[in-house]
Amino acid sequence: MNFLNFASKIWKLKELRIKVLFVLAVFALFRIMANIPIPEVDAERLRQFFSGNQLFGLLNVFTGGALDSLSIVMLGVGPYITATIIMQLSTMIFPPLERLYKEEGEQGRAKFNQYGRLLTIPFALLQGYGFLTLLSREGAVSMVSPLSWLVALSTITAGTVLLMWLGELITEKGIGNGVSLLIFAGIVASLPSSLGQLFFGWDLTRLLPYTAFFLMAVAIIAGVVFITEARRNIPVSYAKRVRGNKLYGGASTYLPLSVNPAGVIPIIFALSILLFPGMIASFFAGASGVLGTVMSAVQGFFANPWAYGISYFLLVGLFTYFYTAVTFDPKAISSNLQKSGGFIPGVRPGESTANFLYFILNRVLLIGALFLGVVAVLPSIVQGLTGVQALDFLVGGTALLILVSVALDTMRQIRSQVQMREYDTL
Repeated sequence: MNFLNFASKIWKLKELRIKVLFVLAVFALFRIMANIPIPEVDAERLRQFFSGNQLFGLLNVFTGGALDSLSIVMLGVGPYITATIIMQLSTMIFPPLERLYKEEGEQGRAKFNQYGRLLTIPFALLQGYGFLTLLSREGAVSMVSPLSWLVALSTITAGTVLLMWLGELITEKGIGNGVSLLIFAGIVASLPSSLGQLFFGWDLTRLLPYTAFFLMAVAIIAGVVFITEARRNIPVSYAKRVRGNKLYGGASTYLPLSVNPAGVIPIIFALSILLFPGMIASFFAGASGVLGTVMSAVQGFFANPWAYGISYFLLVGLFTYFYTAVTFDPKAISSNLQKSGGFIPGVRPGESTANFLYFILNRVLLIGALFLGVVAVLPSIVQGLTGVQALDFLVGGTALLILVSVALDTMRQIRSQVQMREYDTL
């Protein structure tokens, strides 16, 4: 099926066409909001700050430039992601939350998600205050009165809540995961300026770094597609059962385990966690006494490219395992197989099946975690080897990983809906 034929099928299906147009309309609204700045912003000082800070420059890419222009959606969906991380971590500490999330069905999960939405508001206030304080110390923002602070923080928080709502609307009424698609839209919006900087600043003396950039981009695209599509198929058989005069079961199928079941979520989680220590350290670095010394040490730690890269790599691997543990439950799968008369050949049903699934999942997941970690730190590695600023290579690292993964996942969902409607027609 070529692309034009596939696109024409999407356009002919009214329900699917409305969903795609709805997502595009939300993207357009997001880009309009990303270009509405809050008052009292020094654009030149902002540009200098983001060009000299690797972490904040990367975060600016994910917001599509909304951060370096201090727009009303400057935080993007970061506070919502942070709140989601905290809520999911809490399920491992508080058993009532774990029961609410895993055992009470759709109603319990809806209540759990509502708690995450409410927690987004204080996180948006905290992150907004930290950003504005840091930028005011750099001279990029001048907040002269408490009223200015109140207006700015209220606007930033409202923008974050609005984006959170739009992301959930995409998930409910559109195609794909809304939060991931908004991050995707932010990265795509920043690509023209990044590529323009790359080509308009062309210098023959930097031929080797540019060559490395293109080779890395091609290799990562191929690697992301391969790992995203890779599956470990576990054979499953169903016992024959007689009900009345009919014979049921006896079929053989397989249970597909993805090599990277967490997708791009670990990358997003790791970036959200890495943001906090540096931001808080910058806020308290001027304090006196032990607090100022500790915060200066933390700031220096994250300013070190080796420390930042190693922390990033480890966090991505950790969140790959954590997110998979939260979303994939081998015990539940084993129980469902047993109830439906299914079994894995050579493995006893029940606890033995769950242990077997744990064993296979951990071995397969190691490949996915290592791959995500390596891709996440590739821009830093290339910058260290070539001396080229990381901005030139963002499209070859984490940003490209998110672009390819979200695009593949969204196209897979669209293709499944097209095929489902074709079967309905037959």
